[in-house]
Amino acid sequence: QVRLVESGGGSVQAGGSLRLSCAASGYGISRLCMAWFRQAPGKEREGVAAIYPNGGSTSYDDSVKGRFTISRDNTRKTLYLQMTSLKPEDTAMYYCAADSRGGCQKSSTFTKWGQGTQVTVSS
Repeated sequence: QVRLVESGGGSVQAGGSLRLSCAASGYGISRLCMAWFRQAPGKEREGVAAIYPNGGSTSYDDSVKGRFTISRDNTRKTLYLQMTSLKPEDTAMYYCAADSRGGCQKSSTFTKWGQGTQVTVSS
């Protein structure tokens, strides 16, 4: 049974940085595609970034390209999202996801989800 626990969210001013972490437990984590999603109030959940099991390939939503970096440490079973140059429109609940169906992209369907961590960016 895969369990995902996010941390690292908080409140920052525009232009600031945060690093989110997702601690995974269970077997086979290193073989799973993982991703970050976010959901702002009143909006649908959207994929932010995804990373292949070996970390060799990543994909990003256009809105975060050049500002966010997804990475993983399979020995620590941890997924990261380094966020820089944060904007008020980045304010959302951020979710970690694992075990995709239909490829390893931010648009793929994921079967395992964390509980989320809130990111608030003020102007």
